[in-house]
Amino acid sequence: MLSKKYRLKKRSAFTATYRVKKSFYLEGVAVFVGFRKENTEEPTKIGFVVSKKTHKRAVKRNRLKRLMRENYRLFLKNNETGNANLYKSLIFVGHERALKLNFNRIKEVMRLLLEKIDD
Repeated sequence: MLSKKYRLKKRSAFTATYRVKKSFYLEGVAVFVGFRKENTEEPTKIGFVVSKKTHKRAVKRNRLKRLMRENYRLFLKNNETGNANLYKSLIFVGHERALKLNFNRIKEVMRLLLEKIDD
């Protein structure tokens, strides 16, 4: 489980991240990038979203969120987050195509998305 200091919780934080309008999409997973940090000591806050439009069953939506959350936790553990540490917040959004992907494929997709995050 992702520790509390890395979680994006407030609705205002989600809307602020979406407002920046910097996003990348690959194989059913999108990442929205927030503002750049001035203080790099603060951890980057991460949010995971799967809409009801993606699938009507909560079990399917929650499974996709769990897979994305676990992959990001492993990236943090192995220090493979790349340039994501330069930003205040990230939101990973799962779409319908991502429901068919397995754990390893989601890991590859998320790694490619994190590599795309650079100025």
